[in-house]
Amino acid sequence: MPDALLDLNGLSAGYGETSVLENVNIGVALGEAVAVLGRNGVGKSTLLMSLLGLTTMHGGTLHYRGEDISAWPAWRRARAGLALVPQEREIFRSLTVEENLVVSAMPGNWTLERVYELFPRLEERNRNLGHQLSGGEQQMLAIGRALIGNPKVILFDEPFEGLAPVIVDQLVDAFWKLRADQGIGVVLVEQHADLALEPTDRALVLDRGREVWAGLSRDLAADGALLGTLVGLESA
Repeated sequence: MPDALLDLNGLSAGYGETSVLENVNIGVALGEAVAVLGRNGVGKSTLLMSLLGLTTMHGGTLHYRGEDISAWPAWRRARAGLALVPQEREIFRSLTVEENLVVSAMPGNWTLERVYELFPRLEERNRNLGHQLSGGEQQMLAIGRALIGNPKVILFDEPFEGLAPVIVDQLVDAFWKLRADQGIGVVLVEQHADLALEPTDRALVLDRGREVWAGLSRDLAADGALLGTLVGLESA
């Protein structure tokens, strides 16, 4: 992919000798958001783990900012600017909101103040411990923790799963604000096709670990029959 921030070609990967993904391709340009769709168990989360270096890579290459990082360990990829907002959130439950953020901070445009501006609720709860937060607040904190590390690519794994509609609305609004930051590339794994396609530029659909469709998000969103065939019509 020309001018890609992140460029994955022909990925085959899994866990140990077990293969989950076969010949998967994905590219993310600076300021671009890409949705990864598919039914449960098709390899979406494994794709994110592979980008982070947490699976066994059987084939293919991964370039980041023009450099082949296929053999890089996970810590080096994270230090270079790849960040994950995990489905399980994985915040530090015994630390306060502010401590969770400060411990992850790296120099850059995203500061504690800017995270609080994006999520005012976190500032209101900044002295609360992680285990005292609601599910929605924990998700805000997980996103804020990723941002304050000032990454170049953020990988979101089912960020809206299990949350009340009012919280989903707040997170979608924050996602749109994040999209305005042209210095970050985004990969969004999400079960709800409508939530994933509206704020993204391009989409990739997986089935049984293989790429079955790739193109513009707006084209897939406009073709209800195709969308239903590929992933089912799941809405928030």
